[in-house]
Amino acid sequence: MTVRTPGRARPVAPWVRTRLRSAPGAAAALALLVAVTAFLAAALPLAVDRYGDAGLRRSLEAAGPGRTAVQLYASQDSAFMPYEEWEARLRPDAVRGAYAEVFALAGRFLPLDPGQSSHGVRTTRRLAAPDPYLSRPDGIAPEFHLVAPSGLAGHARVREGRLPAAPDGVDAATPAVEAAVTTETARKLNIEVGSVVHVPGVERAPLAVRVTGTVEPLAPRGAYWSATPVLRGPSLLTVPGDPQRSVFWSGALLLPPEAAPVLLGTGGLPERYWTLAPEVSALRAHDLPRLTSAVASLEAGPLLRRARAAASPAVDAETSLGEVFAGYTELRSVIGPLVAVAAFGTGTVAAVVLLMAGGLAADRRRAELTLLRARGASLRGLTGRLLAETAVVAVPAAALGLAAALLVVDGGRSSYAVAAAGAVALLACAALPLRAVAAHRAVRVHAARDDLVSVRPSRRRTVAELTLLALAAGAVVALRTRGAPDGEGASGDGLVSSAPVLVGMVAALVLVRLYPWPLRGLARPAGRLRGVVGPLALARAGRASGSAVLPLLALLTALTTAAFGGSVLTGVADARDRAAVLAVGADARVEGMRPLPSGLADRVRRAPGVRDVTAVSVSYDGRPAGGGPTVPVAGVDPAGYAALSRHTGIGAFDPDGLKASGSGPLPALASPEVADRHGTGRFRVRLDDGADITVRIVAVRERTPALAGLDFLVVDRSGLPDGPGRPTALLVTGDRPDAGALREAAGGAAQVRLRAEQFAKYVDSPLQSGAERVYTAAVAAGAGYAVLALLLTLLRAAPERAALLARLRTMGLTRAQGRRLLVLESLPQALLAAAGGTVTAWAAVRLLSPGIDLTTVAVSASSSPAGRAVLRTDPVSLLVPALAVVAVTVGIAAAQAWWTGRVGSVRELRAGDAR
Repeated sequence: MTVRTPGRARPVAPWVRTRLRSAPGAAAALALLVAVTAFLAAALPLAVDRYGDAGLRRSLEAAGPGRTAVQLYASQDSAFMPYEEWEARLRPDAVRGAYAEVFALAGRFLPLDPGQSSHGVRTTRRLAAPDPYLSRPDGIAPEFHLVAPSGLAGHARVREGRLPAAPDGVDAATPAVEAAVTTETARKLNIEVGSVVHVPGVERAPLAVRVTGTVEPLAPRGAYWSATPVLRGPSLLTVPGDPQRSVFWSGALLLPPEAAPVLLGTGGLPERYWTLAPEVSALRAHDLPRLTSAVASLEAGPLLRRARAAASPAVDAETSLGEVFAGYTELRSVIGPLVAVAAFGTGTVAAVVLLMAGGLAADRRRAELTLLRARGASLRGLTGRLLAETAVVAVPAAALGLAAALLVVDGGRSSYAVAAAGAVALLACAALPLRAVAAHRAVRVHAARDDLVSVRPSRRRTVAELTLLALAAGAVVALRTRGAPDGEGASGDGLVSSAPVLVGMVAALVLVRLYPWPLRGLARPAGRLRGVVGPLALARAGRASGSAVLPLLALLTALTTAAFGGSVLTGVADARDRAAVLAVGADARVEGMRPLPSGLADRVRRAPGVRDVTAVSVSYDGRPAGGGPTVPVAGVDPAGYAALSRHTGIGAFDPDGLKASGSGPLPALASPEVADRHGTGRFRVRLDDGADITVRIVAVRERTPALAGLDFLVVDRSGLPDGPGRPTALLVTGDRPDAGALREAAGGAAQVRLRAEQFAKYVDSPLQSGAERVYTAAVAAGAGYAVLALLLTLLRAAPERAALLARLRTMGLTRAQGRRLLVLESLPQALLAAAGGTVTAWAAVRLLSPGIDLTTVAVSASSSPAGRAVLRTDPVSLLVPALAVVAVTVGIAAAQAWWTGRVGSVRELRAGDAR
């Protein structure tokens, strides 16, 4: 019995410290792998939240305060309300008090911007001002809204004069008040400081409104000024029911809040209003269901009832914020599943690589762990020691990766990032202990062979494979039947988003089962070959470990995800390009409302990047004889226009059939709708300038470059009268025409539109661009993990291969033969992975394409000029990753053979070598 002396150290060194010191390189490699994986896993939810929030903000900014602000307003509660009570409610204190209660009530559910929210009193009807000095475009007197807003001094800068003030005791009978106007209103309506605007009164003389100053808005695009755009500046309105479409100005006169009661003396029907502007920077995409519910409650729900209790029973609400949220939700519901596909694929490959790293460590230490089990080490104790050993390395590395992700990707929910990094750490810690438990559950000295050719799948494996097959089939059927075009079904459904991964997993399991058959079939014929390298390589390939499911699964999943992602990105780009071509009609378009100057075509042709210019004369209001809808008529040069149609792929036709001949009707190219209405007989069409032409439809096309509508006629321009025959548009083809040069050549005579600029306009939401960046990064990370899985697979067999080459060289094997041996030995699995990955990716794209609509991702709308954008296989995305797998495999095998021959064979042939 050993007596332990107090204060003496234990003679046995701690397990963890000993193992880390004995293999520092392996520990450092594991730490690096875990740190990078944790960084990517934590960065993904942060990036998704970041671009989701940015997309929501862009949607709100694009909609503008006129749609996003919540307008609450209250007119006179009752026709029988005493005048004194209604006047008291228009006083600043009463309006301000109700605003404070409403703002506090709504702010608990919807983030509001106190700086842009406002309140006040305004007229609901415009009041005509007969003053002769005011601008009158068509001789019609301008009309004004009288508005008494709060906080005018804090939202505007005085340019001339001073801010208005109200006299004491203002009421409905007050004869005159002061007001301010914006500089834009003053300029367009010919108002100056000191001008007096008279508005009609009710049972009293006209109200005289003296302008004491002009103000310039500090934030003209903010909700204070833009929630009601007339405050910022006047607008031209058309007289209702006027056949001449006469216009008049409509503006606003800004009164001080204390002057609000004077509005009761006019016919403007005053009302109190409270404008609640959402705090755009505080809105989060993941809070959208709660925000949508709050807006609905404000419009017609519990919050509106509370607002009525706080302000007035007559309060009503109006906003389009719910519609903006709905549009954003539709866009996100289509983009989300596509990003989830990449996330599932990359996550699966990363998980497989972590498991492979644990398996490699377990295989490297197989003799050590077998000896420990033989000497009495318990399975629980061994598992705990291995878990502690791995956790010491993996947990700090995962924490480092998480910290890096939080620093690099700001914004987003950190809880999801912590959970993702924690999952990586847990998997990394459990990989080695689980693999060791599976391999050393029973105490044994010699392990049975687990060659691919000799191993037989167990019943448990068969059940697991059938389960995966059922899941994959269910996911594919769900995606094909429910689809993603409606924005539902595929959204948030993990089974559907993981369909490509499940297809890859099933393919890996099937290929592993089929792989031994050709090896067995080729073994006997290969034995009759004269050379030794071929039969030996085939035999070595058959002796590969039977646990090849994980490497093959990693490669197939990565190849499937890469091909699927490449097809998605290519389909999005093609859909945008097609939509841009249809919108512009060429690589660039120079168009004016009137006939273009005679020398413009030559100036445009000399611009950099321009290859050809096709002149087109367009009459947009062609009127067929006998009535019916108007139809645009384009006059073109048949030869040049046919070449343009072939270049753009829009409605190609034979130019000879469109050429005008003699005095007969002009041959015409028509849309299907026009052809159905007028048939193939001749009919007359009156053009915009009153000239008549006779046409006969000879060809029908769905689209044509010159006109983007559903109805059109295209005729030979030489057969048109001189006036309509002058070009109104130039369709430019070329390699990236210079936008600046084209605009300089056009001057002010025409508008220039470029295909490249139209292409860029379709990416108008950070939700689109952010999702594409995340998708590209996920595919690239998956490819990197696939290469790492390939390296781990070859690294696992490296010691055995080195020993084999050393022994064979003692028997006369040359270095060139050794290289060929390793390359040929690696080729069967590499070719299996490449061919299987290509076929699996092709099948996944073809199976899932009916349920995936790329239109919203491509053009940020549910419809596109080019029609529905569907997912199609991209040959480059299919072949390049597969060829890369073969190239990397061959390169690594050749490098290993070269290095083994360079370092010598003494160490590999030393006595007692167990390999």
